[in-house]
Amino acid sequence: MTRILILSGSLRTGSFNTALARAAQSTVPEGTQVTVATLHGVPLYDGDLEAREGIPAAVLALKEQVLAADGLLLSTPEYNNGVPGVFKNGIDWLSRADLKAVFHGRPVGLMGASPGGFGTVLSQAAWLTTLKSLGTSVYSGGGLLVSRAPTVFDAQGQLTDERTRQMLTEFMAGFTTFVRQQSS
Repeated sequence: MTRILILSGSLRTGSFNTALARAAQSTVPEGTQVTVATLHGVPLYDGDLEAREGIPAAVLALKEQVLAADGLLLSTPEYNNGVPGVFKNGIDWLSRADLKAVFHGRPVGLMGASPGGFGTVLSQAAWLTTLKSLGTSVYSGGGLLVSRAPTVFDAQGQLTDERTRQMLTEFMAGFTTFVRQQSS
């Protein structure tokens, strides 16, 4: 069984990126299990808090989810042409929890959904520097950019666009193959 954790970088209840992550659960190849996680409960990074109280429980729980997975997918929104602060904050906390165990050599991929016409191309590009510095093994088989997200998801967050579903299916198959190759 190949286990993939998809971490959504949005806290919004109706998040397109969480909806995309959930849609991915039904598009993976046989023998693949997908878990979706969010950043709810992760506080803003504060070195004084860390020194006084250690790593917060929400970060430790997320760390355990990452460690239990064979691969990590970041489902990234794009805010003002870049990486959302809440998402970067969560990754920064995870690096404090145990940089090498959590990130070193871990297969990581990028996907994202946005109401805009260019999808999340700029936030995905911005993540590359961070992922490289964390020592991850970045999937270069392509990212998944979902543009005009309100037209491909319904009001309940269900993926309704067949073309997008096919792209997601192909992306998840490629990422799963990459994860399996990295694990062997």
